[in-house]
Order: sequence, then structure tokens, then C-alpha cells
Amino acid sequence: MGAGGPDDTGTTIASFETHASRHSLMRRALLATLGALIAIPTFAVDPPYPTRPIRLVVPFAAGSATDSMARILAQELGQRLGQSVVVDDRPGAFGQIAAVFVAKSKPDGYTVFVTTNTTHSANPHLYKALPYDPVKDFEPVARTATLPFMLVVNPTLPVRSTAELIAHARANRGALTYASASSTSLVAAESLNVQAGIAMTGVMYKASPQAMLDVVSGEVPVMVADFATAMPHVTAGRVRVLGVTTARRSTLVAGAPPIADTVKGFDVTSWNGVFVPAGTPRSIVDRLARETLSALASKDVVDKLATIGFEVDPQGPEDFSRYLRTQLDYWGRLIREAGIKPE
Repeated sequence: MGAGGPDDTGTTIASFETHASRHSLMRRALLATLGALIAIPTFAVDPPYPTRPIRLVVPFAAGSATDSMARILAQELGQRLGQSVVVDDRPGAFGQIAAVFVAKSKPDGYTVFVTTNTTHSANPHLYKALPYDPVKDFEPVARTATLPFMLVVNPTLPVRSTAELIAHARANRGALTYASASSTSLVAAESLNVQAGIAMTGVMYKASPQAMLDVVSGEVPVMVADFATAMPHVTAGRVRVLGVTTARRSTLVAGAPPIADTVKGFDVTSWNGVFVPAGTPRSIVDRLARETLSALASKDVVDKLATIGFEVDPQGPEDFSRYLRTQLDYWGRLIREAGIKPE
């Protein structure tokens, strides 16, 4: 054994231990780094939207105010979103058929609900049980507008004002009938019954255009109708407008005084808005809201909506959500005061 043997062996062993220690440290560092990477939350990237056609579901028939609104909105959204947007009318049961369809649709932004106070404010008080929940089953996107309804009569009825209609109804108690196809129409007519002390009998219809045709024919002489349904017949002289349901005079119905001028405190105002199924990604809700509000800021769109009776009154998701809560209470009060019992 050479003089340097023991020292060489010690040096070799020390070098090996140092290398092993470094390898162990590197391995622990690598494992720690991997652990840290695993611990970092991963954020899903939302897929592009939209990549295919979008459907706007409407709870009323073609030719109704909401259908007309949806068609204007579909054209505008199609241009802004770069996809075709189609209108799908699903009338019936005061909007319940359409509401259930949308509530059960995939929450991916491709099924959008264009609806009114009927499905989201009035129905919860008109029915003991609904097959959908207006709060839990939907995500508010935007309020688009409010709209006045008009009290109209067949011209053969010998009345030219709300006061004359009330006097005629009192003199012929129980003889007058009114047509109705929406919650606003129903609640307004029954509110007039109660507040004016008259007793018109309601005749329910599936769709407002069908109801209006019966008013034009004289089969049912009275109706509280939306602007889009009634105005063409008013202009043509086929029906006579007596007043508007809003508390203040509407700029859209020139010369028609509020019913409130005769029946103090009368105010039944309808609203229109956009919803998607609950669970729709927030990024999609925000995109739809942004494009809808952008469309409503266009003078061309405002003018188009005015021709069918809509007064643009936009709200974004948060404000619209708060408004909806107040409207549930408001319509509940209207319905109770009108004496309408839930079915």
C-alpha cells in the first residue's frame, strides 16, 4: 500500500458522498418545483364565442310586440357577433312553454330568451306552481325597453274615451267582453274592472294577433293590446284607441291620454328583456350584454323600436337583476289588487 493510499481512498469516498448529496438536493429541488407547479391553479380558457348560429326564443306568436323586437335585435346581434341569429317563436301558456324550453337548454350562449314581465314578473303570481323558476333558472343579460299598452275598442262600440267606456260598461253590466293574450293585457283589463267598478268578462287567446282580429271583427269588442299588435289597426281605422296604460302620456301614441286621467292611480307598464339559461359562462353573458346595449345605443335601432311601440330603456346584467326583484313585488301587488286568483 503506497503512502498516499489511505488519503486517495478518503478523497474518493468524500467525492462520492458529495456527488450523492448534490444529486439528492437536486432531486428534492426538482420534486419541490413539480409540486409547486401542480399546486398552481389552472384557469380554463373560454372557447371562442360564438362559432355557430344563435337562437332567440320568443314566448309569443309571430307579429307580437316581443317577436318584432326580437327580429330587430336578431339583425343587430348578427352583425355584431358575426353569426346568424334566428328567431324561434314558441307561444302558449302565458310564455311557460318557451320559458321551460330555455331553462332546460344547454347554458352555452346559443339559446337566448327575449321575453317580458309575463314570464318573469307576473306568472309567479298568476299560477300556484310554475314548471320553471324565473330567478334560479335564468341569468339576466339586459333590459331592452318598456312599452305602453293601449285600451282599444271596435268602432261600432258607442264610446270614444275611457270615461265613456266605463259608463257604457256600467249601463250594460256583464255584457261587455275583452280579449287578452298576455299577463299585461289581462292585469290591465282586470285592474280597470276593479278600479272603475265595472264587470267586463275576459276571453283568453293564445296569441295577441289572433285576439286583435276578433276585436276588429267585433266578436270581442274591447282589448288592452300592445302597440305592435294594435297600431296598424288603429291607423287603418279598424279599432279605436281610448287611452294608454302607462301613468304618463306616451310619445309613441299621440293624442291618447293615460287611463290614469280617468281612473286615478292606474299604471300598468310592460318591460322587455334578454336572458340566458342559468350556468351560462360569465364571459358569454357579458359579451351578449355588451353587444345588446351597443345595439340599443344606435339611433337607427331606437327609431325602429319606436315604430313598434318600444321606448328603449336599457340596463346591464346587475341593474337588470335588481330591477327584476322589484318587478316581482310590483306585479304581485297589481295582480292581488286586481282580484286575480292564481290558477
